[in-house]
Amino acid sequence: MNFNQLILTKANGKPEAFSEEKFRHSLARSGAGHAEIDSVIYKIREKIHPGMTTRELYRMATSLLKKSSPSHASRFGLKKAIMELGPSGYPFERFVAALFAHQGFNVEVGQILQGKCVTHEVDVLGRKGKEIMLVECKYHNRAGFTVDVKIPLYIHSRFQDLLENKLLPDTSFHFNGWIATNARFSDDAISYALCRGMKLLGWDFPKNAGLKDWIDESGLYPITCISGLSSAEKKFLLEKEVVLVKELSQNLHWLAKAGVSEPRFSRIRQEIQELIQESAPNQ
Repeated sequence: MNFNQLILTKANGKPEAFSEEKFRHSLARSGAGHAEIDSVIYKIREKIHPGMTTRELYRMATSLLKKSSPSHASRFGLKKAIMELGPSGYPFERFVAALFAHQGFNVEVGQILQGKCVTHEVDVLGRKGKEIMLVECKYHNRAGFTVDVKIPLYIHSRFQDLLENKLLPDTSFHFNGWIATNARFSDDAISYALCRGMKLLGWDFPKNAGLKDWIDESGLYPITCISGLSSAEKKFLLEKEVVLVKELSQNLHWLAKAGVSEPRFSRIRQEIQELIQESAPNQ
């Protein structure tokens, strides 16, 4: 069987040809070495079949990686981990704020600002030098969602209302308005936003500079990617506003508060340490 001609089913129900090269690249991004990748591919080849969903494929690969390296499995399952930041969008907003803080912005989350006409709750407000930026976050906890053109149309009007009420202190300041999402943008959404001077950050947009690239480059991973934690434990930590693996590594007592006991505590701590160490060169 030619595996590169095998047709899989994407999360949105559309068909997609399986690409072994693309799949190997995804495995490599997790930190897996050549031998580990070859082993996963070999075992995947035994079970992959026409019509299999991409979700099933990646779940299978995550399970295989977890047996050899939990930290690699954690990074490989990053997209699913971001979708587990819900059900509310607040943890995602804090996560996005942390990514901008890593780039040197002083950030605030959930600020109420007065526009010319009405007040607006701003997801992320950031300041760096003479730049003021606002980020509207659009989080989705189901795969296959697309941000359509209505979103930038609406958000652009909000940004304009705030700018008309002296958001910028004087003419020496400049403004950037962002839309950040863990989903993808429709073509019309991209066209309208770029035409209006808005900046977009999607899962894989812009190419090679999307959300997944920001995460890998910063080394800031959400606690939901820790494969050793249960869903209930992740939920508990998020409710306590512990969003980043880095935060958890500096406050390991939260594991006990979440109900994690030995020997799981030791295994999870090891996974956290490996995630921090492997991402350190990118920070």
